[in-house]
Amino acid sequence: MYNEIEKLFKPVFPPDSGTYVEVRGSRMKPTIRDVAKLAGVSISTVSRVMNAPETVVPEKRKRVQEAIEQLQYQPNAFARGLIYKKSETFGVMIPDIENPYYAGLLRGIQDAAVKLNHSVIICNTDRDKNRMLAYARNLFEKQADGIIFASDALFREFYDEMKRIRLPFVLVSTQAPEYDVPSVDIDNEQAAYEAVRHLIELGHEEIGMICFPVAETISGAPRLAGFQRALREAGLDRSASNVEYAAQRFEDAYEAAGRLFAMNPRITAVFAASDEFAMGTVMYARDHGRTVPDQLSVVGFDDIRMAHMFIPRLTTVEQPVYQMGVRAVQKLHELVTNGKVAEMHERMPHRLIVRESTAGLRSS
Repeated sequence: MYNEIEKLFKPVFPPDSGTYVEVRGSRMKPTIRDVAKLAGVSISTVSRVMNAPETVVPEKRKRVQEAIEQLQYQPNAFARGLIYKKSETFGVMIPDIENPYYAGLLRGIQDAAVKLNHSVIICNTDRDKNRMLAYARNLFEKQADGIIFASDALFREFYDEMKRIRLPFVLVSTQAPEYDVPSVDIDNEQAAYEAVRHLIELGHEEIGMICFPVAETISGAPRLAGFQRALREAGLDRSASNVEYAAQRFEDAYEAAGRLFAMNPRITAVFAASDEFAMGTVMYARDHGRTVPDQLSVVGFDDIRMAHMFIPRLTTVEQPVYQMGVRAVQKLHELVTNGKVAEMHERMPHRLIVRESTAGLRSS
């Protein structure tokens, strides 16, 4: 029976493409069986050459590699996933795909994944817990090798689900020290402290903050804590209550700035929890007759690409978002490959970049 089937196949070499196999006049891409036949080895040997070449003697390995090249054979990724329980695919969960902060993070993730021969599936969660759980199950069904979970608080149900389905995952631009999950982040509290210290050193005493909702975001609480610590150490406790909260967007910060200045019109400097918040604050000040930095100094956070294009160019805390994305992929690859990581919670360096949106306090 097998010999009769074999008679139906014959190699075909189209002039402008790779080798194909013809089945009663129709062309099919070469299979692993065709590679094995051309190289004169078993199918299992071909498989070992592709997945563990060091286990095959050099002479056979060379024949298989030559056959693969001659036939221009490309293994079916889905089929390999079924066999080896690995798809060489990582899922990435981000809360807001429109937020410019994630452009740099995703670029780092993508570049690192390509170098490790992985593909990436991006999932926009909108900070919806049910959607996060649905994505996790969907990625598991698609045999993703692991998940990168970005910029959100890790909630118990998600952690339990990931443990139940045994899908490795790492955190980036967030952390959850209460769980045994690898993470890549910066020291948000210290970074915020340094940003506010910069304003204090410029002579500002009436300082306000536009902050993320503390209960809903992972970075809101530590950045607020850094703001308050800097004020407390400088003896400016009275300014610690100069805080307004905004969601995630420019327009939310614009409205929060209005509430902040209505609460305390004497404010001469604002620390914004993101660059987008800083831009919203600058725009509100401009629309209401206050110039930056002459009458108001503003510090942002993140150093997104627009920060140095905005007028005035923003003083801001630089997060190494590209490198954070790279390290997240490397750490997940390490976890998937070895079952553990060398460094559980990794802190990346940050720095304050002083540009045009801050200046010394001028006497009225």
